[in-house]
Amino acid sequence: MHILQHATYGHKDFKIESREFVFRGFVQVEKVCFKHRLFNQDTYTPVISRELIARKEAAGVLIYDDQQQKFALIEQFRVGAILDIDSPWQLEIIAGVLDGNESPESCIKRESLEESGCEVDHLEHLFTFYPSAGACNEIFHLYSAQSRLPSEGGIFGIPDEGENIKLHLIQYSELNILLNSNRLRNAPVIMALQWLKQHISTL
Repeated sequence: MHILQHATYGHKDFKIESREFVFRGFVQVEKVCFKHRLFNQDTYTPVISRELIARKEAAGVLIYDDQQQKFALIEQFRVGAILDIDSPWQLEIIAGVLDGNESPESCIKRESLEESGCEVDHLEHLFTFYPSAGACNEIFHLYSAQSRLPSEGGIFGIPDEGENIKLHLIQYSELNILLNSNRLRNAPVIMALQWLKQHISTL
């Protein structure tokens, strides 16, 4: 089986003609004009204009506890899901954006305390990926961590930052039901729980 370990083209094969910020707020939006090489040709596309949403790097973690046979998810209101057919309150893994030159691991340890009250030490890196590279430059670092979970959930978050977060503790036995439901609507939680399913199968 042929594995695509390297991209067909690289940084020398596109040209940025111009870029300018058109909005600066919680997110930033740039207008970028560029052209790039065409596959199997020496020619370039005409100049293409696109809006690029600029966001900070983010990191998230799935906390699980093999001894208790439980894992942790959080639930909170998400403006991106405001028109979701079921609810804008989404189930997610614990996550946050990196502050300055903060490492993904440091971000996760901070966010875990803020959003669940859990301390995590031994982090396992799963994937680093672009959640929506068609329009956004955000990079997401996904981890898992085995840690002692509390006996019950609760309400967490920093109210001054508009956070109102509910911690759910879910039994391993409910994992397949959750994966087959319509409650999981974002890539990090789906990827993390697919990883957990494989992990559980090795126990």
